[in-house]
Amino acid sequence: MFKKILVANRGEIALRIQRACRELGVKAVMVYSEADREAKYVKLAEEAVCIGPAPSGQSYLHMPALISAAEVTDAEAIHPGYGFLSENADFAERVEQSGFQFIGPTPESIRIMGDKVSAKQAMIRAGVPCVPGSEGELPDNPVEVRRIAKSVGYPVIIKAAGGGGGRGMRVVHTEAALINAVQMTKAEAGAAFGNAAVYLEKFLQNPRHVEIQVLADTFKNAVYLGERDCSMQRRHQKVIEEAPAPGILRKLIERVGERCVAACKKIGYRGAGTFEFLYENGEFYFIEMNTRVQVEHPVTEMVTGIDIVKTQIMVAAGEKLPFTQRDIVIRGHAIECRLNAEDPYKFTPSPGRITTWHSPGGPGVRVDSHIYTNYFVPPNYDSMIGKLIVHGDTREQALARMRGALAETVVEGISTNIALHRELMVDAKFMAGGTNIHYLEEWLSQHKR
Repeated sequence: MFKKILVANRGEIALRIQRACRELGVKAVMVYSEADREAKYVKLAEEAVCIGPAPSGQSYLHMPALISAAEVTDAEAIHPGYGFLSENADFAERVEQSGFQFIGPTPESIRIMGDKVSAKQAMIRAGVPCVPGSEGELPDNPVEVRRIAKSVGYPVIIKAAGGGGGRGMRVVHTEAALINAVQMTKAEAGAAFGNAAVYLEKFLQNPRHVEIQVLADTFKNAVYLGERDCSMQRRHQKVIEEAPAPGILRKLIERVGERCVAACKKIGYRGAGTFEFLYENGEFYFIEMNTRVQVEHPVTEMVTGIDIVKTQIMVAAGEKLPFTQRDIVIRGHAIECRLNAEDPYKFTPSPGRITTWHSPGGPGVRVDSHIYTNYFVPPNYDSMIGKLIVHGDTREQALARMRGALAETVVEGISTNIALHRELMVDAKFMAGGTNIHYLEEWLSQHKR
């Protein structure tokens, strides 16, 4: 096991990794920008290093600063968390070339799965079900592009090969609009991701977003930890997640999970990863793989009892997975609400000082948050200030616990989306389970404030 790990992130995930290190008896070096000097994990740290000013380009995205921090503190490994450089193959490569262990997949795996075209090709080879579409990057020939779209059937969606976070996508309903949409998406992709390649897929009308969590070691052992339903989204950003996904047959999950495990073995994957699917009419369609720990990993931890972050660290240190597929048992139901510093209905960010913070408690309630009373939420980063997670024996009990936990949660001094979560937890369709990825946006349009 490592003696010291540098945590190359901020916010609640930095605190989460710090806690996992403490349990493993590993020292955690926390990095921070000038805007995060007062963060809880910095105050709790045995060792902390300022890596630059507030803008992330000069701190959390600045590779030389992170590697220098690891060098001056004698860290042996770097955990990238999620976001920032967590899925940057060049960073993973520089970490390993500098003599540190990257706590995540190999740079090669990140490259394959980070490019949506090569990821899809790898999944087709591994037998993972994919959305019908172009076999690779769309050609420049407009006649050929029209032929591909016609064979797939309208509506289609044009996607950037290097895209993510809901950017670089355009839905096309008619042939007349196709070529212009492809050219616009290419221009956007080139500007945003430095990669103008785009591909085309069948646009599924009302799918759910269901993902499979995997863990793999360097000894060709891999397992899947069940699934999560992340369909409650706004502008492709997840708001509520749960595990397991309501109303999907276990046999179907098992079949897809086994294929994900086979794919991990085929590409030599290591660490934690998530296969994201669209699910419609009883069928799964692969869309992308996230080669890192997910924001929503706690719901899987709650239903499996497995610490995903600790396992990431153990695998990176060269240990074998301490369990097999047979040991993975899904118990009960878990729900997560993302708590954001924003207006609950207009979604405008609300940075500022928190004057009161009261955290909920009780059986089956978990709070992953780096905030505290008098903490200043900086305006420079993502608006998420924490996650509220509950577990119950049944989905109904988990919903009841979440309603109770939200009622107990108090954040004053800034606006948060807690009021929105309270409303959604008593919404009849959400309570019934199985809402699609468009449901929340439709709900919001009908509940305008």
